[in-house]
This record gives sequence, C-alpha cells and structure tokens, in this order.
Amino acid sequence: MPDIRTWQLATGAAALGLALAAGTVVAAGPWESGQRTAERDLAAADRAGGGRGGDGGRRHPGDEHAPAPAPSALPVLKALGASAGAGRGEAAAEAGGAVRADAELARRLEPLLRDPGLGKRPGVSVVELSTGRELYGREPGRAVVPASTVKIATAAAALSALGPYHRIPTTVSASPDGRKLTLVGGGDATLDRKRLATLADRTAGDLRGRKVRAVTLAYDTSAYRGPDLHPIGVNPNIARVTPLMVDQGRTGSGSGGPGDRTADPAGEAARAFGELLEGRGVEVTGDPAPGRPGKGAKPLAEVVSAPLSALVERMLTRSDNDIAESLARQTAIALGEEPSFAGAGRAVKRQLGTLKVPLAGARFADGSGLDRRGRVAPRLLTALLARAAEPVRPGLRPILTGLPIGGFTGTLESRLTGDSPVGGVLRAKTGTLSGVNALSGTVATPEGGLLAFAFLATGTPSPTAAQPALDRLATALTP
Repeated sequence: MPDIRTWQLATGAAALGLALAAGTVVAAGPWESGQRTAERDLAAADRAGGGRGGDGGRRHPGDEHAPAPAPSALPVLKALGASAGAGRGEAAAEAGGAVRADAELARRLEPLLRDPGLGKRPGVSVVELSTGRELYGREPGRAVVPASTVKIATAAAALSALGPYHRIPTTVSASPDGRKLTLVGGGDATLDRKRLATLADRTAGDLRGRKVRAVTLAYDTSAYRGPDLHPIGVNPNIARVTPLMVDQGRTGSGSGGPGDRTADPAGEAARAFGELLEGRGVEVTGDPAPGRPGKGAKPLAEVVSAPLSALVERMLTRSDNDIAESLARQTAIALGEEPSFAGAGRAVKRQLGTLKVPLAGARFADGSGLDRRGRVAPRLLTALLARAAEPVRPGLRPILTGLPIGGFTGTLESRLTGDSPVGGVLRAKTGTLSGVNALSGTVATPEGGLLAFAFLATGTPSPTAAQPALDRLATALTP
C-alpha cells in the first residue's frame, strides 16, 4: 500500500491537473511535484546563452508565445470533450466542476473565523477560478500587512513585465587591450559559485587567446539605486539588496532560509571571482574596487540565470526574500522606474494595473513582504491567482506551479501533513511576521473545481496559534 503522503500528492496532482486542464489552466506544465520539470535543470540556463557572443538569455521575438501544454493536458481535455480554447464557463460545465453554494461555504468558514488565533478582523476572499466569481468575502477589500503573500504580487508584476523566458545576466567587460576587467552585476540573486566559476573559465579562456596574463578587476553595481540595506535592517532572512552577489551573500554553508550574510555582497563576489581567475592562471593585480567599465570596454563573457519562470517558482516555494527583491527591481528596470525600494514599489503597482486587478489601498514597500509598511487586500491576491489561471495568460502560470504544496514542499512541507484531506491538494503562499499570519493559494474541490483563496490575519497572538487556524480555514474549503 502506498505511503499516505505519496497517495495524497498523486491524488492532489491528478485533481488539480484535471481542473486546470479543463479550461482554467491548460498550459501549466507537468504537475507531478509543483516544480515544472522543464525548468528543473538550472544548468540549461548557462548552456542556452552566455559566454562571448551569446545572447545572454534576453527576450527575443517569439518569447511571448505560450509554453507547451502539460503532457497530460490534451488527453484529459479530449476525455472531457473540452478544447484547449474553451471559455471559462464552458470548461467548468464540461468538467462538472460545480462549487458548493455561497451559503454553505459561509456556514463552514464563519465559526472558524472566530478563532482567537486569527486576531480580531481576519480578511477573507474565496473565488471560483472557472468563473472568477467571489464565493465568500469578509472585508475582502481592506488592505492590510500581507507579509510574504505579497510575493504573489511581485511574481505577477515581474512575469507580466518581462515574460517567463527572461534571464538575468552577470557580465565581465574588458578594456580594448583586455587588461582592465569589470564584473557587472545584473541583479541575479541566484548566482552561485558554480556559475561564477563558469564565468571565470570563459573569461580566462578569452584572455589566454589574447595572451593577457595580468589584469585589474573592478565591480559594477550601478544597476540598482538607493540604499542596499532593507528597511528592517541587518537580518538573517535577507542580504543587502545589490545587483551583484554570490550564494546570496551567505557566509555559512546553507543554501536557503535564515543565515549570516556578509556586509559587502558585491565586494565578496568580486574577490571570489578574482581568486577564481588566479586559479586559472590570470594574475589579478591589486584588490577589486568599485567601478564601471571604461571607455571602449566591451562584454567579454557572461553567464545568465535560469528563466524567470523558474526564479518565480523558487521564490514562492521557498519564500526566498533575496529573489523577491531582485524581481521587484527587474520590474522597475523594465518599466523605466528607479531600481530602488521606492521605485520598485511604484513599478510593481503600475504593472499590476495592466492586469486590471483591484489595487485600492495597495502599497508595495518592498518585493518580499518583510517591510510592514506594505498593504494588500485579500481580494487583490485572489484576483492575481485568477489572472494566473486564465488560459490567455500562460506566462503567469509559474505563480500557480510555484506555490508550496500542503504537506509536501517548501514552507508548507510541515503543515497539512499526515491524513489532512487537503495535503497534496492545496497549494498556497504562506506569510509570517510578528502579529501577522497569512495564507493564499488554490485548492481543488472534490467535484473537480478549483478555488483561489486569501486569508490575511493581523494582530495574531503567535504563529503557533494562527497557522493551525489558517490551515483549518483552508481545509474547510473542500469538505
């Protein structure tokens, strides 16, 4: 007999895949684990571009086209008698995906909303994704501190502004004689030592061809503006926000979660790059110093990030604050706003406006949700999830595929476990600050429908009281 968790995940994936393929999301990519297999091999990011003469992974004509449907999508649609182009209402009807009446949903939720673990005025929005109809709301338009659920908004802004195939470069520029190098950060918060070594390989190889054996090294962080220290101050949950860092500025061996960070991520990245060049026979004279490429300098070598779709998934699953701030600034750069905390906030709100979602009261103080000055309403989050589910917006699909899976992945791995009826079926972004707890995502119904929900609770006594209360609310959506 299969392990209960394996059974739940398989059942949840099948139910969710069925609901999505039936017209809500027909091009979401394989649903077997919540991470799209097409984006798993991050090494493909380097092979696809970078190096001298590479395209650096930048967008090209045709990038806006939809990803290929999941392998299961077309057979399921055929079995249902639906077509990939079916309208929302048609698809839901053909799938038999009716959702229970609003009154019954209210009867189940309202007693749970009185739980003192949720504070005094938890905000709620529950939406039927096949129609976009709000089935239940409790102050759904009141904007409150969203904590990390704001990453849903950050993801939607970045994906809609840049597209799912956009890649972020890290470049080495060289003077005409090749003796003055500049390491130029483009904002890739996932740059690690392996790819930095690849960049050193490419750089050293080019220099050998020019018979250059000694260089000076500068590093350029001009892609961003304003303070690099997050308003919360020095914190193990986030590095200084700079366009150049390696291993997210971590000083320890961990690759995720809280950890000690260097006070100078860009300088440390440049010093590490210099050491890698030395190990490849290129002498680096003097210490790396801040600076921009000089007159006549040209790109010499480059590595690029994984596609934006993979970055979004990683950000949401792990609640990665460094990636979130990077994506907010990438959005600002794309829109011509200043790539600072303030400019990124303006850019995110401006870009979300193009998606025609309710923005009353919304304020984006940062991309990660660590800043308590941010404000988001439950209805905005469910509207964004609904946009990500629309067949006409396949580029937003990573918002759905990146959400942690209850009982299995990311920040929900230890929640909704065991015999929870929604483990493996519910996908949601968590949010946690002192006195703030939130949960927003999607859940498949037994009838084959799909709901989006947002529960935002402020004034909560503790995570140990609030999180179980939120989980009970989410479970009550699909009795």
